[in-house]
Parts: sequence; C-alpha cells; structure tokens
Amino acid sequence: MRLAALGITPPALDAVFLTHLHSDHVSDFNDVVTTRWVMSVAEAPLRVVGPPGTAAFVDRTLEMLRDDIGYRIAHHDDLNWQPTCDVTEVDEGTAFEQNTVRVTAAPTDHRPVAPTVGYRFEHDGAAVVLAGDTVPCEGLDRLCAGADVYVQTVVRRSIVESVPMQRFRDILDYHSSTDDALRTASRAAVGTLVYTHCVPPIPAGGEQNLLDEARGQFAGELVIPRDLDVVTVAKRG
Repeated sequence: MRLAALGITPPALDAVFLTHLHSDHVSDFNDVVTTRWVMSVAEAPLRVVGPPGTAAFVDRTLEMLRDDIGYRIAHHDDLNWQPTCDVTEVDEGTAFEQNTVRVTAAPTDHRPVAPTVGYRFEHDGAAVVLAGDTVPCEGLDRLCAGADVYVQTVVRRSIVESVPMQRFRDILDYHSSTDDALRTASRAAVGTLVYTHCVPPIPAGGEQNLLDEARGQFAGELVIPRDLDVVTVAKRG
C-alpha cells in the first residue's frame, strides 16, 4: 500500500530484504509476491535477501499460496507461469550489488529470534543502515560506523515497564530502547537517527517529548517520521 501511494507498481520491485522472520516483519510477504506476480507482463523472479532460514520461509509461503496460484492461472489466459523467488541467504558480508548500489549485512541480536541481520545500503558516497529488531551489539556498531542515516526500531522503555503484563514487558530484553538507539548512533558518529516501528506508537503531537529526551545524548539529527515521509541528508565531508 505504501508503494502504491508513492506511485510505484509491484512489477518495479526488484528485491525484498528481510532482517528476520518474526511474523510482524513478514506477514505481508505473500501479498508482495502475489501482487507483483499477477501484475507482471513476463516471468521475473523476485530477489529475496535474508538471514539463514529465508529460503525455507519462502518455500513455505509459495506452498501456502498453491491454491491461490492455481485459481489465478485458471482465470487469466495470459498468466501461464507461477511466481518464483531467487533467494540469497546472508549473515555477514555482501548481500547485494547492482550498478552503483552495494548492500552489506552483519549479524544483529534479537535472541531468541535467530539468526537476524541488519543492512547497510551504500550509493554515491552515502550510507543508510536499516537495523531491524535488535539490541545494541557489535554487528550493529560495524554497520552504523560513520553512516549518514541509521534507522532503528525502538521501544519506549518507561512506558513498557509501566504495563502490568509480563509478556508485554518481555519485549524490552530483545529490542533497542530509544536510549539504546541514541547511544548506538552516538558511538558510531551517525549523522541522522530515524526511529521506526515504535512500541507503543507515538501519539500525534508526542514527537517533541522524544526529541527533548535525545537532547544532550546525540549530536546528530533525530527524525521521528510518519509513513511516506522522506529523509534527505546532505553527504558529509
């Protein structure tokens, strides 16, 4: 839906990067596969990059879609191929290279969810890190070192701790808190830190509280975006 709002049609999607296989990060993967397939004019495998275990996950997803695939092929005379994926499993090193874009991966720490990875996207002298769910760790520090932008899923520790349900409070031990993200960004000399996947969600008008909390902890820019916001960063140096 977000791609559609940007005017990007699914066939234009070349690759999907998965940081890990938790349901809240992959439950819409089948819609990506199906929509791209039925809107394409020719067979073109979807490239999928993820940690070890991704190939099995993709195979299970395609098996789950078997009935739906049969229905659609039976209905559309010009759709005579099935959806396919070209999977690359990676836990360290180069994950993707195409033209002037290079993506590297490093292991992160979201245990007991394992393995998990983060990605560093580099192009034209700029670097953006997508960390996924993780606590601070050595792999994350390596990805973030000197990055222009660091995007981190965060939990709001003080609010989570106040909820009288241990199962909910358990999320604190395998996600970065806002303070964790600020420390990682400062340690890595990141230019811009972006919070995403905030738990609990930030209410309208609540962004200023988080910006105030960051003052003195992080010398760069903190961005608390809404869907479809664009983060523009001038290259440093």
